[in-house]
Amino acid sequence: MANQAPKTTENTSPIDQKNLADIYADVAQRATRLITEHLQRQMEKGITPPTDDVGVLHAFTDMFAKIISNPQKLAQAQLNLAWDYFSLWQQAMLRAMGSETQPLATPPKGDNRFKDAQWDESFLFDFIKQSYLVTARHIYETVNNVEGLDARDQQKVNFFTHQFVDALSPSNFALTNPAVVRETLDTHGQNLLNGFNNLLRDIEAGDGQLRIKMADPEAFKLGENVASTPGKVVFQNELIQLLQFEPTTPQQFKRPLLIIPPWINKYYILDLRPANSFIKWATDQGHSVFVISWVNPDERLAEKDFSSYLKEGSLAAIDTVCKQTGEKEINLIGYCLGGTLLASTMGYMVAKKDPRIVSATFFVTMLDFSEPGDLGVFIDDKQLSSLEKKMQARGYLDGSEMAGSFNMLRANDLIWSFVVNNYLLGKQPFPFDLLYWNSDSTRMPYAMHSEYLRNMYLNNLLKEPGGITLLDTPIDLTKITTPSYFISTIEDHIAPWKSTYLGAGLFSGPVRFVLGGSGHIAGIVNPPSAGKYGYWTNEGKTSGKKKVLPKSADEWFSGAEKHEGSWWNDWQAWITQLNAEQVPARDPAKGKLKILEDAPGSYAKLRLDTLKKA
Repeated sequence: MANQAPKTTENTSPIDQKNLADIYADVAQRATRLITEHLQRQMEKGITPPTDDVGVLHAFTDMFAKIISNPQKLAQAQLNLAWDYFSLWQQAMLRAMGSETQPLATPPKGDNRFKDAQWDESFLFDFIKQSYLVTARHIYETVNNVEGLDARDQQKVNFFTHQFVDALSPSNFALTNPAVVRETLDTHGQNLLNGFNNLLRDIEAGDGQLRIKMADPEAFKLGENVASTPGKVVFQNELIQLLQFEPTTPQQFKRPLLIIPPWINKYYILDLRPANSFIKWATDQGHSVFVISWVNPDERLAEKDFSSYLKEGSLAAIDTVCKQTGEKEINLIGYCLGGTLLASTMGYMVAKKDPRIVSATFFVTMLDFSEPGDLGVFIDDKQLSSLEKKMQARGYLDGSEMAGSFNMLRANDLIWSFVVNNYLLGKQPFPFDLLYWNSDSTRMPYAMHSEYLRNMYLNNLLKEPGGITLLDTPIDLTKITTPSYFISTIEDHIAPWKSTYLGAGLFSGPVRFVLGGSGHIAGIVNPPSAGKYGYWTNEGKTSGKKKVLPKSADEWFSGAEKHEGSWWNDWQAWITQLNAEQVPARDPAKGKLKILEDAPGSYAKLRLDTLKKA
């Protein structure tokens, strides 16, 4: 019999036995080294008992005690589960005999874990999928309906139950994921070997901790295929670089536009590619666009607090924009935490009788933190005390820790999908600009982050008149009369839109609240050319000479009108009404300030993963 060629598939190369042997040897060597290094680190640290800073153990212990105390309700829950299992088994038998059946459980819309056709077409995989969904539904119903559980404990139980159930999805295991089974058969198991190699690579990159690779950092370069809108750095201090972008129209609005992005992330979320860059689009609409690029701090900036970010960040940028353009009135945009700083800045400037901010736009910004959503799971006095000890020891919060918490809010999309792709299918992450930006993590200075979490998230003092003091000045948001535009998104898991709506009601001036589709990032980075998601508006009621927002978010939404396309056009119409006068286009190279370097600047280019490799 003639020798047969190794099996190949469309996406794989012929099986090379020598290559497999080399991979085996490399994997064994790296795994042995990582295990040895891990054990050595543990010995150096000494054996310490595990801690429960999040309070998960206490919450679940209390929950189980209350469940057991009501045996009748527990028995009913078990009976309901058993009945659904029986119904599922009956349906499976009918399908096996060729009868048409309706599924007992289906995944929610947008759940990509079960998008492979075999989850529906295969009798076995369909049964596995439905068994999981039925079990998950009963677990959620049981923990969500525990009577007498403290509200914060209930939130923790709900959140971490979802984490547990998501982790046990059959899509996350090689033998119960049809795509992985198919790939394993097609490649003779090379996908699993490649996946293990990827796993070791990510543990090495995390210095012993698993840091899942979401994007290839070599696929993008700042200033070339991301953050490529032409501009110049016109100012720099310890905390910021200020970028001014080159005009693309012969005339520009007289009032310049300053953007304050969050320092939790890099500014170029608003300048990913030309096709979805808000910065380029705003420049094309005739705005003189400036943006703050925050430094990625280290231990030397540990004592920088929220007042520092006000003085050396927003106020320094406002002064510089006015100096560069010669204008005394400017428009501002704040994104997320940048919006929280913007509102604080406005409160400070009102107290100082400084009228330079004539319009303010808030992207997914919380000012009233009474309903923080799932992020509240990570914020209580015990957890903050533990976090503060860690930050004080090194001077900052590591960017990977912040990213890990945010990723848990969307675990299936931002954790488990990459586990399947990288480690089970053995593939490399897709070169996606948004995930490249998401992986470009930043640190938080100890003093600022502690103050922010305690004063705003934990104690919710920003909404109180005089609740916080910055630069020896009590901040009162209720005295702000500046025309303001709030854009929030309906699926936001970081700044829930009903929470941002509460903040919009704090101001005394005219406020336009708009609700976009999608989430915290995609709903904001939604150019008109994409034609996606849509947005809702509610013109509100007239009281005296101004329109006022409905009292509650639900009331606002019930009277809102849905529009197709991007909210960007709505914002442009709003700001043009306030900002019609134009001047000749402003070239940053011809301004009053010396050019320090080209955009995106050195602050944005510094990556923590590059530093660790060096």
